Amino acid sequence: MTEVIKTKRDGAVFEVELDRPKANAIDLKTSREMGEVFKEFRDDPELRVAIVSTAGEKFFCAGWDLKAAADGDAVDGDYGVGGFGGLQELRGLNKPVIAAVNGMAVGGGFELALSCDMIYCSDHSSFALPEIKAGTLADAATVKLPKRIPHHVAMEMLFTGRWMDAQEALHHGLVNAVMPQDDLMDHVRSIARDLAAGPPLVFAAIKEVVRDAENQTFQDMMNRITKRKLSTVDILYDSDDNLEGAKAFAEKRDPVWKGK
Repeated sequence: MTEVIKTKRDGAVFEVELDRPKANAIDLKTSREMGEVFKEFRDDPELRVAIVSTAGEKFFCAGWDLKAAADGDAVDGDYGVGGFGGLQELRGLNKPVIAAVNGMAVGGGFELALSCDMIYCSDHSSFALPEIKAGTLADAATVKLPKRIPHHVAMEMLFTGRWMDAQEALHHGLVNAVMPQDDLMDHVRSIARDLAAGPPLVFAAIKEVVRDAENQTFQDMMNRITKRKLSTVDILYDSDDNLEGAKAFAEKRDPVWKGK
């Protein structure tokens, strides 16, 4: 934990809060710290789900810290182990990550939310990619956004930098749900606790399959799964948890997942 990155453990749930007034913008130092925090989450077998949130009500995250850039932070500098914001390039992160967006998610802040597996937001939240107006590229969003929402809507956001409000984001499936600000964290924590009680080896397999499938045809990917060419799938199929699911069903009881 630092003054900027605050963490909290609640059983198997790991909460990460970015608190960097006024806009939760991310400089190189903050990005490196975030990478170390998310690496800790990835490597700790006791932690199963992460929640990403930020302090304040106006900004979820304004993205790249332009003031730090003016003081010498290079846009192509060392962002740390997980790339910008600590998440989008963190290899081997096979656990669910939930974004709780409260306020404006702008540029790299929008990309931080896109790096999560699920996004819940407050009803006053909004999303934008203003990089076009600064004559630069929203690189991660350019890769991810056209795969998450209708192509033409994504291209419009990238080309024009226009804002998308919470209800439009919900309409296009960008976020999972929209709710009043006061309900957001309670709702996200409830989802996280449900996931933490689920089968971690299956979650890991889901994430690896989804990642690998981006560069494979359907049949090639199915062959990789059935021939156990993915490490998480191979571990899952030989695990006690894989048998536990069937036993619990046959015995009409809740399964007890051990992650092995």
